[in-house]
Amino acid sequence: MSTIQINTTQNVNIEFQQATVGERMGAALIDFVVMWAYIYVVFMMSGALFPGLKTIDYWSGMAVYGVLLLPVTMYTLLMETFLNGKTIGKLLLKIQVVKIDGYRATFSDYFTRWMLRIVDFHTVTPLVGILTMSSSKNGQRIGGLASGTSVISIKNRHKINATILQDIKENYKPRFPSVINLTDRDAQIIKNLYDSAKRSKDHKLLIKLRDKVEKITNTSRGDLTDFDYLSIIMKDYMYYTQDM
Repeated sequence: MSTIQINTTQNVNIEFQQATVGERMGAALIDFVVMWAYIYVVFMMSGALFPGLKTIDYWSGMAVYGVLLLPVTMYTLLMETFLNGKTIGKLLLKIQVVKIDGYRATFSDYFTRWMLRIVDFHTVTPLVGILTMSSSKNGQRIGGLASGTSVISIKNRHKINATILQDIKENYKPRFPSVINLTDRDAQIIKNLYDSAKRSKDHKLLIKLRDKVEKITNTSRGDLTDFDYLSIIMKDYMYYTQDM
């Protein structure tokens, strides 16, 4: 599977797996089903909601349906805005829109992607978007290129975050931003060795682990105990990666 390098706001590169064309098309298919289900419900219930709908003139009726179907027209824009780069399809297939410069995608980024769907998927055939995704360096369609966004897989990241789960409060303040030098594999190894050392009270293993983590992250435990230092390292890692 192809990877994408995202340079974070701390000027550190993090490697992510690109969402495959199959995953993205699968998510689009799920979204298509969701939108058609909404349209079906609207048409089935329109008579009950608007008893006089059949008696009004054609253009007034079209205006009413236009308003009722607005959520479908703006579906991807609304979903990606409120679900942090995800639609229902993306959520189910665990893929997400992200900025490739490391900043959080904004409404204007999602709006650009939404507007250019016309070019990517609705001009002649969907092949324009598919070919662009397949051939561009970061798996970007035209909307992605224009907005500086791409779609990544978050399957592994969610799995790692679940296994290194730490109690992070809403107002948590990280201490070591350079933890993003760690990979998911590094974080998993740290968690496993930390748990093992804690269970067996193996202080030698703990010292070796702490020393290695300090070198990789270019940090120092200072006046913290080894256990507290490594616990904070894992919490900070989750803090910086949980929304990726």
